Amino acid sequence: MTETVPSMVFVVDDDPSIRDAIGRLVGTVGLRVETFSSAREFLRSNRPQAPSCLVLDVRLPGISGIDFQRELSAANILIPIIFITAHADVPMSVKAMKAGAIEFLTKPFKDQDLLDAVQLGIEKDRARRLSEAELSELQHRLRTLTPREREVLPLVVSGRLNKQVAAEINASEATVKVHRSQLMRKMGAESVADLVRMAGKLGISAAGPKATSSLPR
Repeated sequence: MTETVPSMVFVVDDDPSIRDAIGRLVGTVGLRVETFSSAREFLRSNRPQAPSCLVLDVRLPGISGIDFQRELSAANILIPIIFITAHADVPMSVKAMKAGAIEFLTKPFKDQDLLDAVQLGIEKDRARRLSEAELSELQHRLRTLTPREREVLPLVVSGRLNKQVAAEINASEATVKVHRSQLMRKMGAESVADLVRMAGKLGISAAGPKATSSLPR
């Protein structure tokens, strides 16, 4: 997946001086920044589809940062979160980290600590986006297979020879060779090992003896 939109850092803090300071700091490493005074303002924004992370104050007007983290998760908005707070609270930080936060920084924090956390968050989000894009492409390829090719797929990834697959599906070995060649081509697999990796990504298990897996439609 080619990254056409620069990475973004979103900052949600009700203190304008904090927002400005973080914006300037993050800008020094070449990242784009958008700042918001509340969680609702952030949700109303049109956020670009690019690797990003969220620097989120724990104490906000309206919904708290911790509650907002939970709300984002429930809405399947999977942006990495870096919490910042002026009040050290160990139980709260543990709760936030268990819920998936990248970091929990107490103000005043070191500039480099925040920058390190931001870079980690962006890399994590980039990896997630790449993984999701790959899965989407593999699902598209899977849909191009014929029903017979879909039947052969779990047998091939189980390591069966063509003659064994032929016996399983009651077809000739020559026919199996054609199905195998076609599904490899359609899936874009360069080897059986490559096809096995793709099948794993798709959640397709190798077929057991005298059985075929149920494939996702």
